[in-house]
This record gives sequence, structure tokens and C-alpha cells, in this order.
Amino acid sequence: MFFLSEAQMPEGVGFKLYDTTHLTWLGFFVLLCVSSVIVYKKLNAKRRNIMRIAIAVTVIVLETIKNCVAAAIGDFHIGHLPFHLCGINVLLVTFCIFKRVKTVENFLYYIGIPGAMLALLTPDWTAMPCNNFFHIHSFVIHMFLVLYPFVLVAGGDLRPDLKSMPKCILLLIGFAIPALILNILFDQNFMFLMDTAGIGFLQIFEDIFGAHQWAFLILLPIVMLIMAIPLLIANKIKKAKEKQKELINA
Repeated sequence: MFFLSEAQMPEGVGFKLYDTTHLTWLGFFVLLCVSSVIVYKKLNAKRRNIMRIAIAVTVIVLETIKNCVAAAIGDFHIGHLPFHLCGINVLLVTFCIFKRVKTVENFLYYIGIPGAMLALLTPDWTAMPCNNFFHIHSFVIHMFLVLYPFVLVAGGDLRPDLKSMPKCILLLIGFAIPALILNILFDQNFMFLMDTAGIGFLQIFEDIFGAHQWAFLILLPIVMLIMAIPLLIANKIKKAKEKQKELINA
């Protein structure tokens, strides 16, 4: 059962949303983020860079192992290509190993974190039991996709700004175009552009507006603004502290 794919898995062996299995994984995720930030903040610049690259390499290794396992059991298909949002994030994290680009890292924060968090909070691999490779892989890789930009922001090495939002959206559209073409040519559902895939909030938009794609147009700017709120608050607190120091030193 450990190496069975979802198509090969018997019914009734998986888990349910927010049951003990799911909550345990989420608890582990919180501990991973907190402990990683604590460690990262204590490191000097050189060791921070080593930790950053180590997180990125972990993402690459996890994705490579998954594809090798899928190929070994005869389950590798075009749907494994990195044109889902999290697959795109894997490519961008890989790119960041060699060159840190502001727009790319802003994308990983504003769009990558919400996407991976949504996958962790509402996983679509519930048919897979906890003693299955793909179950474990799915949780762990999404955790590390959140972890990469999260530690950079928490450590002060990445400062996302509002001016980068339009570029992030354009980058997302740039990935959506080939994903849509592949969807049409090969009957796929990359980035959930063609079908709701049973995802609750997409189905709600499908029922209300007649097309679930409205969810992306409506929710994307809202989610990005929500991601900006902690940064705005942190900047205000920082400016208030700096002003207080100036008054004390005056």
C-alpha cells in the first residue's frame, strides 16, 4: 500500500478533513515553521543562505523522488508536469537557488504561500492513507513550499512590497497561458482552469456565477491584499519604534 497511487488505492482507507491524521500534520507544520524561523533568525548571513538553499534543495529532491516513484509504478503521466500552482512554485524555488529575483520571491510570498496553505488546509489527496508515500510527500512538499518564503520574510531577508503585486499577477498569467493550452490539447486540469475538481470554494463560484474561473479573478487580489496586511502592520510598528528612539535620543 505504501507505493500505491490514488488510482490503485482501495476505497475507505484514506483520511478525512480535520480528523486526527490531518490535524497532526497541521500541528507538525506549525512546529516546523516556528522552529525554522527561530533557527534562521539566529544565523549569520552566510549560514542563512545555506539554510535557504537547503530548503529549496529539499523541495527539488522531494519532487524528483515523487516523479521517480510514479514512473517506477507506471503511474507517471502528463498530469505530473509542473503546471499546477505548486508545481510552478517548485520551478521558481529551484530558480531561486541560482538567482534571487525580487519579483519571483514576491510571487512565492503573495501567491505561493496561499496556494500551498490552501492545499494543506483542504488537501485533495484524502483517499491516500498516512502509510502511503504520496500522502506523506504531498503534505511535506507543500510545507516546504510555504517554508521557503516564510523564513525569508520572518528573518527580514525578503521584504515583499505592494508595487510587486502587478508583476506577480503578470507572472501568474504567463504560467496560466501554457497551462491552458496543455489543458485543451491533452484534456488536463492544470491550475484548475477547466474544472473545480471537487474543491469546495471553486464549486461555490460555479454554482453562483456559472463558472468557477470567477473565483480566481475575485479572490486573487483579495488574497494578495490579505498577505500584505501583516507587512503593513510590521512596517508601522517598525516606524513607530524608530520614531520613539529618535525622541529618546533627541
